[in-house]
Parts: sequence; structure tokens; C-alpha cells
Amino acid sequence: MANQGQSTRQGLEGLTAAANQAVGNATGAKKGLPPVHLWNPPFCGDLDIRIAGDGTWFYMGTPIGRPALVRLFSTILKREGDKHFLVTPVEKVGIRVDDAPFMAVEMQKEGEGNHRVLSFRTNVDDWVRCDGAHRLRFEQAVDGGLTPYLHVRADLWAKVTRALYYDLVDMGEERVVDGQPMFGVESAGEFFPMADAEQVRAAL
Repeated sequence: MANQGQSTRQGLEGLTAAANQAVGNATGAKKGLPPVHLWNPPFCGDLDIRIAGDGTWFYMGTPIGRPALVRLFSTILKREGDKHFLVTPVEKVGIRVDDAPFMAVEMQKEGEGNHRVLSFRTNVDDWVRCDGAHRLRFEQAVDGGLTPYLHVRADLWAKVTRALYYDLVDMGEERVVDGQPMFGVESAGEFFPMADAEQVRAAL
């Protein structure tokens, strides 16, 4: 790919070793994610890794078939502006993301109405509680519908599957937001508007 750096020369094997070492040193015996936001190493070039729109990771055009490796790389993922990088304390390589880096593939619901709390499992087995810090947003899809996205962390988003989107619609309700009737869904005391309520009624 573009610039030559340590990871671009060593490819997937070198990046895997560096990621394992960085994550192991950062987390030790504790659970949790490494402090990627504190790492600002030099840019070492682009690596031919692509995250497709369905959440599949590819290396040099071939799907990465090891879930543990995808999980490892997901923990060192960082976004800067519109670009995504895999970062260790000593190097940073650019990757391509077609849409969102994660998929929200499972949803759990606790409570009802104002007491409802929604939690989503991503394709790398992180559970994310939908709340003010982990918001849902809805974007117009190519087919005219809506595509929901869940904020996972640090401007990294998960695209919510179509099946879960329909579940969200089933839980939806109308509320007035800034003087405008909106259709949306509540979780953890936050209301997340999907679309103008009148448009939703007209489509039903």
C-alpha cells in the first residue's frame, strides 16, 4: 500500500504480534480495552485491511477467518476524522472502513417505557448499553428506509442490523422534540428520534 513502515513490511503477522504485546501490556490481568486514545505513534503507512459494510474484515482481499484476531484488532482501532487506523504505542497503520467498523447483531431489553434500557452486542462480542453516551442515530438508507447506528466508543459506530431495526420500530413512539412531533425510541432515559412523526404515519 502507500507508505512503507514496519507494519506494512511485516504485514498481518507483524501487526498481530505488536497488537498482542500492546494489549497485553496495557490490560494485564484487568479486563477492558487498551488506552488507544493515549497512543500517538508515527504513521507507518496503509495496510491492506478493509472492514466491509457487513462487518467482515478482509486482509489483501481475503476474509480474516479467525474471530479472535478480528477481536484483537478491534481493540486497537482508532478514528481520526473520517479515517480509521490500527494503533499500538509505537506504530499506526491506516485501514479502510466501508461503512461502520462494527455491527450491532443482538439486542437485549430490560424494563418498559420510561424504564426501558436497551443493550446491544456487537460482532466482536462487546456489549454496549444504549444511553446518553452511547447514542442511536438514524440515517436515510439508499432504499428509502432508515439505517440505525449505535455509538460504541470514541467516534466508532456500529451499524444495527435490519432485523434489530424492525424491533426498534416496534418499540417506537411519538414525542415532541423541539416543538416537532418525532417518532423514536427510548433507552436509559434518553429519547432517540428516528424520523418526523408525520412522515412515519404517512408511510404506514
